[in-house]
Amino acid sequence: MDWSKYPNFKKSEFDCRESGENRMTAEFMDKLQALRIRYGKPMRITSGYRSPRHSIEAKKKQPGTHAQGIACDVGVMGADALLLVRLALDMGFTGIGVSQKSTGARFIHLDIAPRMAIWSY
Repeated sequence: MDWSKYPNFKKSEFDCRESGENRMTAEFMDKLQALRIRYGKPMRITSGYRSPRHSIEAKKKQPGTHAQGIACDVGVMGADALLLVRLALDMGFTGIGVSQKSTGARFIHLDIAPRMAIWSY
């Protein structure tokens, strides 16, 4: 993948934290870069690609969207969460999860799986 097409992101932000692998798809990254441009603020990636062997993915019956290279989690605070969700919906992201655990751990999950789903953690 040509990471120079995504000037607001670094490949390392999306590397699996356990295996170092990175199989993000160009389709997802194109959409995420377009979202970042509309959002107009830095986006802190807290989780990108996860190998199917990653401890989180291994607990699942089937590896999820992170393991398919079509998802990421973005750290957010305050009203930025609502803005990011609104923009993501407008731009056609099909999976949006909102983590509301605490102010330090809040994140928005974004994916482009072939279904529409919104949930909270």
